[in-house]
Amino acid sequence: MDAMAQTLAVLLLLMGPVRTSNLSRCYEEWELSKVAGRKLASHYPQPPEPRGVVAHDSPSACPLDLYMHHWNLEDRSLSPWRYVWRTMKDHYPSTYVEAQCLCSGCIMIKNKGTPELSHDYNSVPVNQTRVFLKRERCSDGHKYYLKPISAVVMVGCTCARPRISV
Repeated sequence: MDAMAQTLAVLLLLMGPVRTSNLSRCYEEWELSKVAGRKLASHYPQPPEPRGVVAHDSPSACPLDLYMHHWNLEDRSLSPWRYVWRTMKDHYPSTYVEAQCLCSGCIMIKNKGTPELSHDYNSVPVNQTRVFLKRERCSDGHKYYLKPISAVVMVGCTCARPRISV
């Protein structure tokens, strides 16, 4: 092995423990919220939460009768949606907003401007991958580390042609 390869191997051996120990640094439980906020802000910026969020168990219906009177995008879309709160225990952020499609089909404007629900198209979710920090126990059994995980979150709905099975 030449001198350059030996130097590189030594550097990698020395840097390995520093890199891995920094990734899984352990924190007291009272520190987690503050540390998670800093990590999310610096490495994993979170989207702003939309207005008009409802409880996930509140009734929902396709708003045909209200369609012509709303101005917000989620209400006047051909595939309307609403925002609901979701909770993930042991994650930061622990609550987030997710879209929920309100119609199975899409709202089409028919004769004389009357909105009708059409099943010629399907209402389908628009997804986004977001990063959350999951709280996991360190090997000492008392402290925690924050592990970045990716989760798919629905952010809206759109109309699409139905899938045709062949």
